[in-house]
Amino acid sequence: MVTDTDGMPAEEKKRGAFSSRRVFILAAIGSAVGLGNIWRFPYVAYDNGGGAFMIPYIVALLTAGLPFLMLDYGMGHRNRGSAPLSFARISRKGEPLGWWQVAICFVIAIYYAAIIGWASVYAIFSFDKSWGDDPATYFSVDFLEGGDPGISLDFVNGLLIPLVIVWVVLLVIMAMGVQKGIGMLSVIFIPILVVAFVALVVQALFLDGAGDGLNALFTPDWDALSNTDVWIAAYGQIFFSLSVGFGIMITYSAYVDRRENMTGSGLVVGFANSGFELLAGIGVFAALGFIASSTGGDPGEAAQGGGIGLAFIAFPTIINEAPAGAVLGVLFFVSLVIAGITSLISVIEVVIASVRDKFELPRIAAVLVVGVPAAIASVLLFSTTTSLYSLDIIDNFINQFGILLVAVVSMLALAWAFRVVPALAAHLNRNGSLKLGWVWRALVSVITPAALIWVLVDQFRKNIETTYGEGAYPDWMVNTLGWGVAGGVIVVGLLAALIPWRRQTSLEVPEEAPIDQPEEDVR
Repeated sequence: MVTDTDGMPAEEKKRGAFSSRRVFILAAIGSAVGLGNIWRFPYVAYDNGGGAFMIPYIVALLTAGLPFLMLDYGMGHRNRGSAPLSFARISRKGEPLGWWQVAICFVIAIYYAAIIGWASVYAIFSFDKSWGDDPATYFSVDFLEGGDPGISLDFVNGLLIPLVIVWVVLLVIMAMGVQKGIGMLSVIFIPILVVAFVALVVQALFLDGAGDGLNALFTPDWDALSNTDVWIAAYGQIFFSLSVGFGIMITYSAYVDRRENMTGSGLVVGFANSGFELLAGIGVFAALGFIASSTGGDPGEAAQGGGIGLAFIAFPTIINEAPAGAVLGVLFFVSLVIAGITSLISVIEVVIASVRDKFELPRIAAVLVVGVPAAIASVLLFSTTTSLYSLDIIDNFINQFGILLVAVVSMLALAWAFRVVPALAAHLNRNGSLKLGWVWRALVSVITPAALIWVLVDQFRKNIETTYGEGAYPDWMVNTLGWGVAGGVIVVGLLAALIPWRRQTSLEVPEEAPIDQPEEDVR
């Protein structure tokens, strides 16, 4: 193995690395803590048993979230590569799984940037409450200039300009590299995110009606535990919030020193992510309790199903009525921007790292090759009058039938086709404070795939029984941006794997972590 003068393998020094375990942990937390933690978890918990939901949530964390996180860490840290390279170093037959994950990340990046752009504008709007007395109408009519569902090229300047700015900032960060860009951003902004959100929670707790909101969130409905949909919701929430299964943690863990304690880091990341979700639930529902007490409504109804409605309609309504509402608004939307950007850089890094590995490109060249097409696609789809409709469809299908499906397939392939799970456990156990034994192997080989298949089949059944959007979108749009995109990323994965690797790229597993497989399986 060729090494540089400081002892670091030359290949790894060229690719980049996090300078310390602390930087890696902050970057991984930044990836895991995203928009879903703030606007999805509170409503999911409320709608699935309140306080009782914490039982299936914790079970899902321990039996699916953390085990899968360790699996991703083992793949990247042991094989020292992006998702496609890590899979290819196990077996060339597994390489399409890595590119499938890359394609999913590309799709997510193009709409995630749009939401960050919206949140950044709304942070500015918070100062003078630009949305007026009717935030719902302002968001859909004045801000988005929403037209009829369909793919439109009627651009909206209020969406176009912030989206372009987001992409310029993102590409500059990515061009700076793993440590100076991703690592430094995480070191600075994750503490800022925590401070900002704690400040928001404290302010929300002092609002009139905050106690009613917390009662609505945490009052347990024990009957919900007998409802399979509640358990499905718990597994789905844990899975999506931890950024596992679609290449992010494989990519990040490859940037960590070979001697680091990866299982200990995984525990920190997993519990930090869940802790932030709980904090988000407290802050959001304390604020929703305030608006419900003002209008005589219900805190859960005020959330309007979470997501876009919670962020851009319910919270502006709260800001209009709350004392020092401008401060509350700035804290909320700045938190969304920071959580979004730290997640977005991890998503786009999956694509950049994979292109660099495959074609031996310098970092800046890879950033441009990936970033410019992504930015163009993002602008064309999400700065027009039909941006919200496109976002809603793509987000639903790429999450349910992209991320979930590739996670199940890759987990089963690693466990039963390539039989590499014991080798990954052995690698993580070398320096890990948490030793992975037969329980972990059983979880990632049988129990976690079974749970995710359960979630996947349930979602597929619902989408077959009722067309997504229930008639709000034309069928061609659902079929193109929904099923078409979910199927398209699979095709991209298969085609990308046909492109030969550069000769300089070794498909051998690094010597420090030999693989227990026949020679022909790793070439």
